Amino acid sequence: MGKADVFDQLGETWGRPAVARTEIRNFSGGGIGSKHMANCDAAGDGPEGRFRLGKRVMYPTDSLVAWMRKMSK
Repeated sequence: MGKADVFDQLGETWGRPAVARTEIRNFSGGGIGSKHMANCDAAGDGPEGRFRLGKRVMYPTDSLVAWMRKMSK
C-alpha cells in the first residue's frame, strides 16, 4: 500500500471509531460543517452507516473518510 493521503491522516489523527455530526467541522479541519452534512444526509448523499446515539447523529470514521475522499475534487 502506498503513502497515506490526507484523508487517511484525518482518520488516524481522530483516533476514535465514530464522529458526531456536531464535530464534523473539527474533524475536517473546518472544511465541512454540520449543516452541510445534514443537507447531504437529507438528500441521501451522506456517508454510509450513520446512526443515532441519543439525539446525536454519528458517522463511522472509516465511512466518513471514504465519503470525504469520494466528494473531493
